[in-house]
Amino acid sequence: MSDLFDGCGQLIVYHFMFGPDDEAGCKSCSFWADNFNPNVIHLNARDVSFAAVSRAPIESLEAYRQRMGWDFHWVSSGGTDFNFDYGVAFTPEQQDQEIYNYGSLPPRIPDREGMSVFAKADGSTFHTYSAYARGIDLLNTAYNYLDLVPKGRDEGDQSQSWVRRHDEY
Repeated sequence: MSDLFDGCGQLIVYHFMFGPDDEAGCKSCSFWADNFNPNVIHLNARDVSFAAVSRAPIESLEAYRQRMGWDFHWVSSGGTDFNFDYGVAFTPEQQDQEIYNYGSLPPRIPDREGMSVFAKADGSTFHTYSAYARGIDLLNTAYNYLDLVPKGRDEGDQSQSWVRRHDEY
């Protein structure tokens, strides 16, 4: 994980839903990821590195990243406990338990979305913050714009059902 800091003292990790057997990344996580590229240079200027982490094999991540035209840092945590440790991956037995989003929701699926923040100090790495579910909405610039218009997000009871990967609209 130390390499993800890329010389910076702070790190933001987006937990991107893309499981080991998935053929494509989550459409909602893809909606968020469309906001990452333009911000990385500004984050780096403030001693912040950024990376997305998924359990899918690196070959799948690279192929999907190329399809979507992204160049942010994206790594595979496949074969490790990383996503499980930060509350965004779940065993089949855990999927019906209220353990996601600080114990407020059952995950229902093997992988969920989230973000975590880390800092390096005195040679140690510290986990300083995490957010999950709708707590990550602030990271989605399109939502910030939609929240300004009269109809807002206009999602009704079908939260994010309207979202598509940007190459599928």
